[in-house]
Amino acid sequence: MNFSSAFSRALRCLGLLVTLLPLGLRAQNTGTAPGSVAGTLLDNSNGQPLAFASVVLLRAQDSTFVSGSQTGENGAFSLEKVGLGQYLVRATVLGYKPLRKAVTLTTDAPKVQLGPLKLLSTTTQLAGVTVQGERAAVVDNLDKKVINVEKDLSSVGGTAVNVLQNVPSVSVDQSGTVSMRGSSNITVLIDGKPSGAANGGTGTRLEQIPASAIEKVEVVTNPSARYDAAGSGGVINIILKKQRKDGWNGQAMATLGTADKYNTSLSLNRRRGKVNMFGSYNARDDRYRQQNDVDQTVVLDNQTILLHQEGRGQRHGSSHTGRLGLDYTISPEQSLTFTAEPQINKGLNTGRQSALLNGVAQDNSQRVVEDVKTLDMSSDYRRTWAQHKGRELNANLGYTNLWADVVVGQQLTSNSVPEPEWKQDLGVRLQAVYGQVDYTHPLDSTSRVDLGLKGQWQTNDGTYDYLLQNTDQPWNYSRIDNRSVAYTFQEYLQAGYATYQLQRGKWSYQGGVRAEYTHTQGNVRGGKGAFDLKYLNLFPSATVVRTLPGDQRVQVSYARRLNRPNFMQLLAFPLYQDQRSYRLGDPSLRPEYINAFELGHQVSMGGASLSTTVFYRQTNNAIQRIRQVDEEATRLNGAAGVVTAELNRNFGQTRSYGLEMNLNQPLAKWWRLTASGSLFRNTVTALANTEASRSNLTGTARLMNSFTPLPKLDVQVTGTYRAAVITPQGRLLPQGNVEVALRQKLFNDRAALTLRVSDILNTQRQRIEAFGDNGYRATYLNKYETRVGYLGFSWYFGSNKPPKKIESAPQGGGGGFGG
Repeated sequence: MNFSSAFSRALRCLGLLVTLLPLGLRAQNTGTAPGSVAGTLLDNSNGQPLAFASVVLLRAQDSTFVSGSQTGENGAFSLEKVGLGQYLVRATVLGYKPLRKAVTLTTDAPKVQLGPLKLLSTTTQLAGVTVQGERAAVVDNLDKKVINVEKDLSSVGGTAVNVLQNVPSVSVDQSGTVSMRGSSNITVLIDGKPSGAANGGTGTRLEQIPASAIEKVEVVTNPSARYDAAGSGGVINIILKKQRKDGWNGQAMATLGTADKYNTSLSLNRRRGKVNMFGSYNARDDRYRQQNDVDQTVVLDNQTILLHQEGRGQRHGSSHTGRLGLDYTISPEQSLTFTAEPQINKGLNTGRQSALLNGVAQDNSQRVVEDVKTLDMSSDYRRTWAQHKGRELNANLGYTNLWADVVVGQQLTSNSVPEPEWKQDLGVRLQAVYGQVDYTHPLDSTSRVDLGLKGQWQTNDGTYDYLLQNTDQPWNYSRIDNRSVAYTFQEYLQAGYATYQLQRGKWSYQGGVRAEYTHTQGNVRGGKGAFDLKYLNLFPSATVVRTLPGDQRVQVSYARRLNRPNFMQLLAFPLYQDQRSYRLGDPSLRPEYINAFELGHQVSMGGASLSTTVFYRQTNNAIQRIRQVDEEATRLNGAAGVVTAELNRNFGQTRSYGLEMNLNQPLAKWWRLTASGSLFRNTVTALANTEASRSNLTGTARLMNSFTPLPKLDVQVTGTYRAAVITPQGRLLPQGNVEVALRQKLFNDRAALTLRVSDILNTQRQRIEAFGDNGYRATYLNKYETRVGYLGFSWYFGSNKPPKKIESAPQGGGGGFGG
C-alpha cells in the first residue's frame, strides 16, 4: 500500500464518518441521552492497562451499534450521551479473548461505572503443547518499538551491544558505536534514567551490560517533550529484568564461547509480604582477535608519502557486574525501590603493527591496559491514587561514581635496538548526581496532563600523563611535563516539561514543550582552550494519531532536539590511538540542533502487522568528524611516517529523509517472519566552499526467521545488512552478517540449552574510504573476531521458566504516546 492510496482511504473514511454521524446519533435513544458507560481494560495476568483497545456499545435486543470508543494509555474508556435501556459492551484487543458484558441504564442509575475489566490472553493447542498468547519478539507501536530480548536467541551469551545489533531502526558497528537511521548521536537510558552508555558518554557502557540482565529494549525515534532533548537520532531505553513473584525465584546461566570466551550469571529475588529483595551477578572473560590495515597517500612539501600498515592483535576483557535492590510496598498506593550496581571492568589489548613507509619496513608494538570501576546508586518513589485512576507521581534520585585509568603504550621495535617505550596514561574521576520528578494527572477519561522536572550535575577531574621509558632503568618511566596535562570538566543541566494529551473518538492528540538550561565549563591545565558555555532552549513536540477501519492507524509527529558535545570532544589535548594517529578535542565546539518529522502508518491483518514510517531529519550547526594531516607532527616524525588527527567541527547542515518498514508475519504455526528495513538519503555539507555538498542513497535491512520444529526446540536465523554511508570525507562501505541460534528446553522446562553462532559467514568488517587536504587518500579495514560459537546452559528457579518462543498475534499498542 503506497502513501497516496492510504491517504485517500483516510479521507474517504473521514467523509464516511461525517456522513454516518447523524445516523449514529439517531441510533441512540432519543431525548436528552443522559447516560454513560465507563470502565478500564486490564491484562488478566499482570494487571497492565490495555491501550487503544476497541470498545463498542450494542443494543441488547438486536445488537444494533449505538456507540464506540478506544481505550486511552491507561486502559480507560468512556461512552457518553447514551440513552436509557439495555446494552451489551463488547471489548476487543489483538491477542486477547473478546469480552462481553451486559449493562442496563435506568432513570435511577443512568451512569454505569464498570471498574476494571480483565481480559484473558488467547490460548491455542499445537501438537499437545499449550501456547499462551504473549508479547511478540517485536511489538511495533507507532511511537516506539518494544523488543522483548528473551525472545531473541541471537543475544544469548552476549551484551547490550549484541542485543542492539538485532533491534529494528538500530545499527551497531564493530567498535560498538550505535546509530539510528544513520545518526550516532543518541540518548541511552537504563530503566528510564540517564546512563552515559551512548557513544563517548560517561557511566555504564553498553558492553558492560549483560544481555541476560535485559528484559526489553524501547526504541523511540521521535521522542516527545517528556524525554531528554539530547540525542539527534532518538532514544534507546534499556529495561532491566525485575522479578517480583512471591517466594524465591531466579535464573543461573553459564556460556562458553570458542577461543576463550566465558560468561556466567546468577539472578535471584525473594518476595515476602511488602518486601521484595533482588540481586544479580555477572562475570565475563573474553578474548577476541583483531586486524587493522591502513593504506595512506599524502603529499607534503612536494613529496608523496606512501604508507601501508598491517596490525594484528588481541583484546582481552574481563568484567564483574553486580546489582542489589529492595522494593518496599508502603501501601497499595505507594512504593519505594533502592538499587546499587557496582561494576569492575579490566581490559588488556596487545598487538603488533608492521608498516611499509615509502618502501622502508617498520615494526612497533602496542599495549593498552584499561581499569574501570563504576558505582551506580538510585532510589525511586511511586505514588498512585486508587480514587483517581491514572493519576501517578514518580520521583527518583541517582548517583554515579566512575574511576578509570587507561594506559596506552607504544614501542618502535624494527631497529636493531628497540627504542624506549612511551606511554600515555589517561585518568578519569567522574561523579554525577541527578534527580527527576514526573507527575501525570488525568483530567477525565480522555485527557491528561504530564508535568516533570529534572536536574543533573556532573564533575570530571582527570589527568593525562605522557611517560617515557628510561634507557638505563627500563622498569622506570619518567613523566614528560611539557606533554602532560590535567583537566577539569563540569556540566549542570536543569529541565522542565509539560505535555497535554487528548482523545476524541478516533483521533488522539499530544502537544508539549520542554525547556532545558545547560551550563558547561572546563579547561586543560598545562594546555589550552578553556570554555564556559551557557544556553537555554525550548524543545516543542506534537503528535496526532488517527485510527482507521480495518485495525489501521496513522500518525504524524514533530520534535525539536539537540546534541551536546561531550567532554572528550571539548577538551583540547591529544589522545593517541597509535604513534601515527590521535584524537583532539575542540573547546569552540557548540551544540547541533535537529528538527525531526515522521509520518507513520500501521495495519494489523490477522496474526500479521505492518508498519511504515516516512521520516525527515534536518540538523543545523552539525557536528561532523573529520581527519586531517598534522603537518608539523609529520615533519617531526620523520621516518616514522604520516601523523593524522581526528577532529570534530561544526559546519553546515545535514539532512536525512527516507522510508522505514517493519513486518511481523506468521507463515505457519511453527514459523514466524520478522523483517525490517530502511531506505533513506543522507546529505552532508562540504568541508570547503569550493566543494559541493555530497549525498547518497543508503539503507539497512534485517530479516529474522523463528522456527519451532519440535515442541521443545526453538530455532532462529537472522541476517542483517547495511549499505554504504557517506561521511564528510569519504564513505563507510557496506557490511552484513548472518547468525544462527537454537534453544532446547530440558527437565520439564526447568532448564534450557542454547547454541549460537554469530556471523556464520565471517563477513562482518568495517571498511572506510577517506580523502582530505594535502592529497590525503586512505582506506581502512578493521576486522574483529565476529564468527564465534556460543554454548549456554540456563537453570530456572521457583516459578521462572524459559521464555516461550511461539508467539500469538503481535500486540501493537498503536499510537500510544510514550513516556
